[in-house]
Amino acid sequence: MKPIKEGKVREIYDNGDSLIMVATDRISCFDVILKNIIRKKGSVLTQMSRFWFDMTKDIVPNHMITTDVNEMPEFFRKPEYTGNSMMCKKLHMLPIECIVRGYITGSGWASYQKNGTVCGITLPEGLKESEKLPQPIYTPSTKAEIGDHDENISFERSVEVLEKEFPGKGQEYAEKLRDYTIALYVKCADYARSKGIIIADTKFEFGLDENGNIVIGDEMLTPDSSRFWPVDGYEAGKSQPSFDKQFARDWLKKNVDESTKDSWTLPKEVEDKTIEKYLQAYKMLTGKELEV
Repeated sequence: MKPIKEGKVREIYDNGDSLIMVATDRISCFDVILKNIIRKKGSVLTQMSRFWFDMTKDIVPNHMITTDVNEMPEFFRKPEYTGNSMMCKKLHMLPIECIVRGYITGSGWASYQKNGTVCGITLPEGLKESEKLPQPIYTPSTKAEIGDHDENISFERSVEVLEKEFPGKGQEYAEKLRDYTIALYVKCADYARSKGIIIADTKFEFGLDENGNIVIGDEMLTPDSSRFWPVDGYEAGKSQPSFDKQFARDWLKKNVDESTKDSWTLPKEVEDKTIEKYLQAYKMLTGKELEV
């Protein structure tokens, strides 16, 4: 079998009336696929998504069918697909990245310092770096092709983007995406904090199933799609240590040049530290060691 689509990290296979998504051990930073392989990373992404999909199906249905390769075609019953593969429902994916921010950090902090706003949303004066926001904010973006950057857009613009593809449904879909995004974040961030992890921000992707219902797809609340910080030692007013690939991003910021991005490579110690953080986050959130 050959993938019908390859993303920065995932490979997607057509299985007739379903898809099989394989999370590889590749790592991307700043929309660049690095030369490194982060062993077990794909399994962390798949198993963590499975955990959150199970927890949140009362809020919104998800695309997961199974992560058991014994229930997939024989091609996938191999060690390289065990743990990192998910059979999913086919969805018509919506052209919006649904980003939610509970804390001010990263590009949001940079924007706030300039003009007191994040993605056009005016925030209270006097916020510190990494401070918790009065309430989570929804900051959608467009989906970019590999190698390009997503574009932050307003809620009103998200209505227009959806309306163009789904005439008469733009406002309804935009409101549902916003409401689902905030509800998912609030439930999961509260749970994660009880386990010692702050979810500073994250992104979700949604699609329509064969009956026209909105369903969450892709990945969910993984170290690739979220900023995870330890509760222990958290203090607003500075950047935070993290359980996600921010560790790798920080190394790249200090040590590589934009012009050499086609050959960016992390040293072995950064590789090792990155997967150590992924595995630690998985254990803290699920209470289990990764079983692959």
